[in-house]
Amino acid sequence: MKQSRPERRQGQAVVRGRLVPRSTHDQRLLARQGPSDWVHMDPWRVLRIQAEFVEGFGQLAELPQAVTVFGSARTAEGTSDYQTGRALGRALAEAGYAVITGGGPGVMESANRGASEVDGAMSVGLGIELPFEQRMNDYVDLGVEFRYFFVRKTMFVKYSCGFIALPGGFGTLDELFEALTLVQTHKVTSFPVVLMGSEFWGGLLDWIKGSLLGTGKIAPQDLDLISVTDDVHEAVRIIVDADLARSRQREEEMEAAEAQYAEPQ
Repeated sequence: MKQSRPERRQGQAVVRGRLVPRSTHDQRLLARQGPSDWVHMDPWRVLRIQAEFVEGFGQLAELPQAVTVFGSARTAEGTSDYQTGRALGRALAEAGYAVITGGGPGVMESANRGASEVDGAMSVGLGIELPFEQRMNDYVDLGVEFRYFFVRKTMFVKYSCGFIALPGGFGTLDELFEALTLVQTHKVTSFPVVLMGSEFWGGLLDWIKGSLLGTGKIAPQDLDLISVTDDVHEAVRIIVDADLARSRQREEEMEAAEAQYAEPQ
């Protein structure tokens, strides 16, 4: 039996065995090498970062309306969270949305799997280079690999009209709070953020209300940026309603602009 070798994705490449480096591109980008090394290395690194943006924009430019689903890579098949993710992916696809995940196992796989079960649906995975092996799951129609987290995060936001977070760990929390910050600061508008699993998220919401709102760190209306549900169809309805509201707003803005130009000068 052939002994398995360590493996890592690096952008569009896969390396194994002795070719697997000891650090990731993100680690090397954020490291301080010495008093002058960065002058010679970082400008060239910018070109690679630029190439990742160009590749991501090119691959995803023609996606239909899409929703990003976040959640733990450690969720096992057969668990209630996995089944919820699969039902959610299917329901989003049936509503006409492409489903975007991080492309890995667990909840990501379940949402991609549910979307893949709907004829004509688009199941997308945006992968990331990690120090440990994490292959693109088998239910992704379009998979794009990234070296840098911040490039990948830009793609999640740019090509999604909403985020739905299932139970997850640090990565899920990172993506959740980045989305909330973008909505709170109006960097993105009419962008619903839905938490699925009231029992799992209940403690976090209590802390937000008590420690953040209770001490004036956020405004009362900031709580309205978060929707919580245990129902898959309710989660999809929140996304659809936000889409309709966004469409009505655009129509009203266009009508107002046309009326302004139609007025005699």
